[in-house]
This record gives sequence, structure tokens and C-alpha cells, in this order.
Amino acid sequence: MDESYLWPEALTREQVASASESEIVTVYPHRWAVPRDAWGRLFTQAKNEIGVLVYSGLFLADDAGIVRMLGEKAGAGVRVRILLGDPDSPEVAQRGADEGIDGGMAAKIRNALVLYQPIRRLAGVEIRLHRTVLYNSIYRGDDQFLVNTHVYGVPAGNAPVLHLRKVLGGGMVATYADSFERVWDQATPVES
Repeated sequence: MDESYLWPEALTREQVASASESEIVTVYPHRWAVPRDAWGRLFTQAKNEIGVLVYSGLFLADDAGIVRMLGEKAGAGVRVRILLGDPDSPEVAQRGADEGIDGGMAAKIRNALVLYQPIRRLAGVEIRLHRTVLYNSIYRGDDQFLVNTHVYGVPAGNAPVLHLRKVLGGGMVATYADSFERVWDQATPVES
């Protein structure tokens, strides 16, 4: 075996940079430019975990096929975790103001909660509300991530998305996975 496989901490800066570059599958200029089947593959190929960290993620919640598939994945033993912004938090109010939609952001979150109603009581589905300033929305299917960057004053749908995959020696995916976990640990469970 390659020495870097056995001892990744012994990698040089150049090797780490190279590994991190290989974590990038593609970059989309806008979330709306991510093909619909890319979202489907991200979640349907997951065998262990699906994670969503957003303010509202209304475009997913409004897709009955995605919601049904999340329920089916949970039924097959995949852990499904959804983090939505707390609609009553100052962070959500600020994001709404920054995007020029004010209370519309909180309304979108409340709408998403209603749309997730069919799967909220399923074993394996957990939904929590966070009070975090998000710098990115994170969508996870096992070791594949779609990371929607947030740009001040720009709706998330118009901001770039990075498609990342975990590779040995890379650190980008681990950074986003750790960020997701920190928000998850602080978030409040939504009552079914």
C-alpha cells in the first residue's frame, strides 16, 4: 500500500492540496444549474446517511418525489437528518432582510415544515431547527456533498454549488461534515 494511505497525517502540503483538488467533482455557477438528477443521485445512492443543512431548502421540500424518496431511504435504514432555520430566530430574520424578502424567509421555513409532514414521524427521519448564521447550505449523501455557498444579498438559488466527494487525504469534505455536526448538536428537535 501507498505510505500516504497508511499514514495520511504524513502527507506533504502538496499532497494535501492535490487530494483536496480531487475532492471537487464539479462546480455549478448557480444552484438552479445543478441538474435535477444530480440531487436525486446524491440522495438515492446514500446507504448510511442523508443530511440537509439549510435555512428553508424549500425547493427540496416542495418536490414530492424527493420527500417520498427520503422517507423510503429512512425505511431502508438510512439516517435522514434535516436542519432548517428556526423561523423565529434573528438569524433567519437577518437572512430574509439580506435577500430582500424579509419575513418571506420565515414563511418559507414554515412551508417546508408542512411539506415534510408526511415523513416527520418516520423512524430514521430527524428534523431540527437551528439558530445559526449559515455561510453555506450543505446537502449530504454519505461521502458526496453538494455545498451551496451563500453570497450576501443573493438568494441561495443564484449562488454557486460545489459538488464534493470524500477522498483519502482530502480535508474539504471533512470540514463541511464537521460544520454540519456542530450545527446539529446545537439545534432543537422538531416535535412530530
